[in-house]
Amino acid sequence: MIEAVQQKITHIEERIIENIAENMRIFGIPATVGRVLGTIYMNGSPMTLDTLSEATGLSKTRMSQVVREMVEHNIAYKVFEKGVRKDLYNVEHDYYQTFISLITSNWQMMIKKNRRTGKLFQEELLSILEHEELDETTEHKVNQLLEETKKWLDYYDWLHRFTDLLDSGEIFQYVPKSNKKSL
Repeated sequence: MIEAVQQKITHIEERIIENIAENMRIFGIPATVGRVLGTIYMNGSPMTLDTLSEATGLSKTRMSQVVREMVEHNIAYKVFEKGVRKDLYNVEHDYYQTFISLITSNWQMMIKKNRRTGKLFQEELLSILEHEELDETTEHKVNQLLEETKKWLDYYDWLHRFTDLLDSGEIFQYVPKSNKKSL
């Protein structure tokens, strides 16, 4: 009887891990990252690369890559435990914070890249206006592109402010973590 219950519990944990993996794919992150995240989460305590490799069946080299990616996305972190000589990794246990970290880490890289690109477009277009002899049609086209570039930069400024709202936790003032009505 107890063995059957243990099997059911293990099966549910495996399904939770697979759901986490699928959710990661939706965020554009490899499912492997989700499996490792779920494995550490279900373990309930930090794990070494060796124990993670054993639990997931991934090589230690691949596990190292996955954990590094998780750290870059701020969903895993190294912890110290007295008496343990190997690196231990733990994960964020707050679903909301994990979501915010996944969203903002990807978006911040994209925002930085696109803001830089937009500023380069602006500089090039302004240089054309200042230093080139343009007919009316070409000048109109350059001005249209400048206006479009301004919209582009305004959008990425808004997106930057939005990610700041998420990172700061202020978003929960507008969209609380708990909806008392649904309970």
